[in-house]
Amino acid sequence: SLKMASDSPESLMTLCTDYCLRNLEGTLCYLLDNETLRLHPDIFLPSEICDKLVNEYVELVKTDSVFEPHESFFTLFSDPRSTRLARIHLREQIVQDQDLEAIRKQDLVELYLTNCEKLTAKSLQTLVSFSHTLISLSLFGCCNIFYEEENPGGCEDDCLVNPTRQVLVKDFTFEGFSRLRFLNLGRLIEGVNVETLLQPLASLAALDLSGIQLNDVGFLTQWKDSLVSLVLYNMDLSEEHIQVIAQLRKLRHLDISRDHLSSYYKFKLTRRVLNLFVENLVNLTSLDISGHTMLENCTIPSMEEKMGQTSIEPAKSSIAPFRGLKRPLQFLGLFETSLCRLTHIPAYKVSGDKNEEQVLNAIEAYTEHRPEITSRAINLLFDIARIERCSQLLRALQLVITALKCHKDDKNIQVTGSAALFYLTNSEYRMEQSVKLRRQVIQVVLNGMESYQEVTVQRNCCLTLCNFSIPEELEFQYRRVNELLLNILNQSRQDESIQRIAVHLCNALVCQVDNDHKEAVGKMGFVMTMLKLIQKKLADKTCDQVMEFSWSALWNITDETPDNCEMFLNYSGMKLFLECLKEFPEKQELHRNMLGLLGNVAEVKELRPQLMTSQFISVFSNLLESKADGIEVSYNACGVLSHIMFDGPEAWGICEPHREEVVKRMWAAIQSWDINSRRNINYRSFEPILRLLPQGISPVSQHWATWALYNLVSVYPDKYCPLLIKEGGIPLLKDMIKMASARQETKEMAR
Repeated sequence: SLKMASDSPESLMTLCTDYCLRNLEGTLCYLLDNETLRLHPDIFLPSEICDKLVNEYVELVKTDSVFEPHESFFTLFSDPRSTRLARIHLREQIVQDQDLEAIRKQDLVELYLTNCEKLTAKSLQTLVSFSHTLISLSLFGCCNIFYEEENPGGCEDDCLVNPTRQVLVKDFTFEGFSRLRFLNLGRLIEGVNVETLLQPLASLAALDLSGIQLNDVGFLTQWKDSLVSLVLYNMDLSEEHIQVIAQLRKLRHLDISRDHLSSYYKFKLTRRVLNLFVENLVNLTSLDISGHTMLENCTIPSMEEKMGQTSIEPAKSSIAPFRGLKRPLQFLGLFETSLCRLTHIPAYKVSGDKNEEQVLNAIEAYTEHRPEITSRAINLLFDIARIERCSQLLRALQLVITALKCHKDDKNIQVTGSAALFYLTNSEYRMEQSVKLRRQVIQVVLNGMESYQEVTVQRNCCLTLCNFSIPEELEFQYRRVNELLLNILNQSRQDESIQRIAVHLCNALVCQVDNDHKEAVGKMGFVMTMLKLIQKKLADKTCDQVMEFSWSALWNITDETPDNCEMFLNYSGMKLFLECLKEFPEKQELHRNMLGLLGNVAEVKELRPQLMTSQFISVFSNLLESKADGIEVSYNACGVLSHIMFDGPEAWGICEPHREEVVKRMWAAIQSWDINSRRNINYRSFEPILRLLPQGISPVSQHWATWALYNLVSVYPDKYCPLLIKEGGIPLLKDMIKMASARQETKEMAR
């Protein structure tokens, strides 16, 4: 079912929501006074649609760098007569006090505020307006929501330094929140009295007090008849805590896990504590004790532990206290404990570090609120993907994508997640991945490149992009990928390996794409960037892959794109060409790439006069004799000269070398090539060659063009015969055979 889920197209609801959010002005809204968004007066939307609009908006602002947030977005939902909100999930810096204030008339049932650090005590007051309807509330990580600004009375000198002081609000309680059942206060700021805060709540069903240190939790027993879920992650426990928990007999989910790296805990788990839970909490279906140290051995003898088929039956449990369970647990958290490596664990789902299944369960369970744990779990997945084979590939990919999206600014997750993606997208897994999933990977990789200038993340992201078919699979983000890569290449200090991968990607991106793509990338500064890289390498006197890829990329981006050819000339490209030729006389691959590029420049009639200097013509003529890279360098030099000759004797504005002398050398070169040569070149169109056929001004150019066509269609008939026919080459050749000026050997070849 997972395979199908990842393959199915987005729902119409999702597509419409996305479209409306990206085009608010053209759909739901108009602009008042050119700045404030206003809803069209005839629009009435139910909560199913409004909730999705708000939740998707938050998601887009968070994960899509191109999406622009709107100052007045939340005011669209200020009037419940036209827009209804019921269940909304807001995150991080996106939400401010005035946004909650804007929707205070709504009858919210569910409000999740996760890590909304910009919210202050003003928002506590706004919460009161939802008190009569609110059932679920999360204030997880809203570290400033209990602070208000206080203006000091007498204004002394310190007024200027710190005009507002943050003071803790002491008098707020959940008085009047009569329907509130689910409450998450995770990472609540120290100094707030949790007991007083919660006192007025009549019947809590779920409470999350992650990361809060409370010495006395006796007050929890006031909900012993209603509390079904209790999370005390990272709370330092004591015997008193355990006794209170044991009285909460309705509990179905208990989480007392901890991050074993975060600080020193006195508390150690014992067999007795686990026995106490099993005996008293008879409804328990989910228990998390991750990160705990066991004070004593809770396991059965190892001979017995190794026997028989792996079982989840409590009676066979390797963890002795759990033999008292009535039925297997739905979930058991054992991440970073020694217990997860045992054979018989009485639970359907276990989080741990023993194998892929346990690691994926850990990533799934902890991503939302515990990035510190998640990054270590992803690191384990990275090892599995690198060394073994992932058996739950789609699930693994989706979990890593979710974690990277959710924690865009968490360095550890970005580093481990981007590394895991590289191994999860490589060729052996290719067949199992849908287009949609691979696009999601590309999106998070580009997000990572955008928000993180950190070397490891940049390298991992670039390497991951190399796992895709380029340019095809990156076409949908073409502009953005190019901008990001050029940005990397334009940085003054560069990591060698990243530079090499980025140039390789740039080259692949401009190979075999439409001319409008090439023009767009040219306008982004592509030509200039490549020439700068070449300049740097020249200064270091190194001809490495970066040098060769840069010339190759210029060859690709100038193909049938006159604007880019002109840029090459304007930015002193010819000077660099001559310097490279002189500095690296033996580098065949380099010579081929440079001459391929000059062939593109020579195809542009307006630019040819700039090639008409004694120095350039001499260089091209000498390269006719080159044996570099088979015939390629000689062939390309001859191609450049063929276009120049095609402009006729009157365009030959130099005394040395003589035109006739160069023509003679061109004939000699062509006659020396093997007509069956295999080629290191790729033509998308024959148009520039075909235009040299119907003319009598330069028989040698005509001969070069005919030789080129003859060689390509005879060595690669399947590829080039259809192209020759499609572009009207046959009648042109027939006409040429009748021409008096054409040489006999040219006609023979044409025939």
